[in-house]
Amino acid sequence: MNVPVPKETLTQMLHHLGFTDAAVQEVDLDGQLMLDVQTADPGRLIGRQGSTLGDLQYLLNRMIHRGDETAPRIVLDVGGYRRQAREQLIQRAVEGAERVRRSGDMIELEPMNAYDRRIVHQALKEDPDIETHSVEVEGSDKKAILLRPRRVSVA
Repeated sequence: MNVPVPKETLTQMLHHLGFTDAAVQEVDLDGQLMLDVQTADPGRLIGRQGSTLGDLQYLLNRMIHRGDETAPRIVLDVGGYRRQAREQLIQRAVEGAERVRRSGDMIELEPMNAYDRRIVHQALKEDPDIETHSVEVEGSDKKAILLRPRRVSVA
């Protein structure tokens, strides 16, 4: 069985979608393979709030893992969109943690997809004062994250 090569597979997918000018670059992102796409029409490839990019990433990962279950998870980016969104998300998480630290109250971050929630949980996992928990949001497939002061366990 032929194992698909991520960069070549994505390049072929983009070509079939009409992105004949697209250039794909491989980047290491915290041990994951990121494929960064440069194109003259990034907005069409990103979609509303990154939805098209997310769908394309899902399809690519399904294709790659179908040929090799041990293949690394692939993250797609277009012109630095995900990198910038990730930095903004981490900044919002840190600011939220500061508000919790100052007020002592729990706060709820906006509903987000699993990829974004993972970024927030990772950004705050080493914070000794803050706990993060994902909670269901009624009527949505997304979940919100609660930030609250870490409970001190009594020994």
